[in-house]
Amino acid sequence: MSINIEIVCDIIVRAAQEELLPRFTRVARNEKADGSVVTEADLACQQHIAERLRRHWPEIAFLGEEMDGRQQAELLQGPQPLWCLDPLDGTSNFANGIPYFSVSLALIERGQVSLGLVYDPLRDECFVADPQGARLNDEPLTPIHSGLSLQQATAIVDFKRLSPTLAQRLVSQTPYGSQRSFGSVALDWCWQAMGRGHVYLHGRANLWDYAAGEFIFRQAGGHSCTLEGEAVFVNALSGRSSVGAVDEKLFHQWTQWLEITPPSLSR
Repeated sequence: MSINIEIVCDIIVRAAQEELLPRFTRVARNEKADGSVVTEADLACQQHIAERLRRHWPEIAFLGEEMDGRQQAELLQGPQPLWCLDPLDGTSNFANGIPYFSVSLALIERGQVSLGLVYDPLRDECFVADPQGARLNDEPLTPIHSGLSLQQATAIVDFKRLSPTLAQRLVSQTPYGSQRSFGSVALDWCWQAMGRGHVYLHGRANLWDYAAGEFIFRQAGGHSCTLEGEAVFVNALSGRSSVGAVDEKLFHQWTQWLEITPPSLSR
């Protein structure tokens, strides 16, 4: 399917600038049934993007995070191409005035991601990937050869959804040099694609959280799998764990420490 990426980028950038930024630090937060945070900014941004995408590509279905779960499942089972949107990845950060959040959009065709876009409106950084590679603001993202051992690496780790056993092991037998947790899965993947972090671990992320960012990371030359040693992306609503590293050497050391046999070291 032929998609004008410039138009897609324009839709996402405009929505973030018009719906998110004016509400940043000025928005009330609410909780969804699963306990996660939602704000009027999430809803307004999703509506804005959905309307514009449908105007340009009416033949492509649309799945947004803030839709009903039954409707989301039906859309994934359909045969048509599908936009998968997280209108505000990092809602808790956004609601608390923490400047780390993004808009994440993936195009899924025949059960695979064919286009990924993650936009950070505060830094005006637009990460995009397609089968030809990954880019940041039109500049190519190339594979990173860190030259670091795992003991020297900076890790982005979200402890919240890890098993207590693994979390305790990471604390008591820390294998990396330094650790951070930022709060936007999509942006975490993109920061790693830039080398702003070297290894990654997340216990459970939803499809709209990881689909675009993990695709961008892999297209930039990164390596990833789940804690079960499977490919991270599946065309399903079930949450997925994520393990990543910017280069093959670190990926081998990181998965070995985590006692994972990854499916392949190839992209």
